[in-house]
Order: sequence, then structure tokens, then C-alpha cells
Amino acid sequence: MTDAERVVDDDAEGDEDSSLEQLVAGVVVALIFLVGFGLLALGESWFWVVFPVGFAGVLPAALALARIYESRRGDGADESTTETEDALEALRRRYATGELSEDEFEAKVERLLETETVTDARESAAARRREGEAGEAEREREFDRD
Repeated sequence: MTDAERVVDDDAEGDEDSSLEQLVAGVVVALIFLVGFGLLALGESWFWVVFPVGFAGVLPAALALARIYESRRGDGADESTTETEDALEALRRRYATGELSEDEFEAKVERLLETETVTDARESAAARRREGEAGEAEREREFDRD
């Protein structure tokens, strides 16, 4: 593949519109046509103004607002990915310094990857501790009975 083809492929991948952008574009275009042809049907001589204003001003503004909304909504996912990467880096560092054995490291990495965020991992660890304490209390009761 030549450099020119690669550039064209990269541009094509970046131009994908999200479903929100497609919905916003469809609604705005429909409203522009509805207002423009409605004014034409009512006999207004200035009906044509709706089309340049709508397509050159309202449509790009609405799409920009949709992109801003999506970028702000998507920031939370980036933060959780960063938290997970930071936690993995901390585990790697502890393993490299000898704080964790290979089995402990693998178990912690598996638990971390099973959860979506670091907060989920902490909640999962707390739940396992509670289960362990409950199981230990049960064993003690059985031991006391014997």
C-alpha cells in the first residue's frame, strides 16, 4: 500500500459519524426542508433564506454541539482505562521489585482485568474478604461444636 492510499484510508476511518451525529443531522435537515417549503407554500417570497441559513449555520452548529456532547460523555471511559493501566503498572512494579510472587501477580492481574474499573476491583476485593471472614467464622463454629 502506498503512502497516498494509507492517507486516504486513514481519512475514511476518521470520517465515521456517530449515531447521535446522524440523528441530529437528519432532524435538522428535515426541519430546514419543512420550514423552507412551508414558507414557499404560504407564498413568502423570502423562503429561500431558510436554506443557506439552515445548511450553512444551523446544521454545522448542531453537529458541533453533538460532537462536544459526545466528547464530554466519553471522557469518563478514558479515565477508567487510565485507572486500570495505572493499577497494572503498579502491579508490574511490585512484581519486578519482588514484593509479589508470580502466582500472586497473576491472580491480581486476573482479578483486575475481570473488573471494569479500579473501584470495581476494590469492591470485589472487599466482597472476597467478607466472604472469607464469613467462611472462617463458620469453620470456627463447627470446630467449637466438635
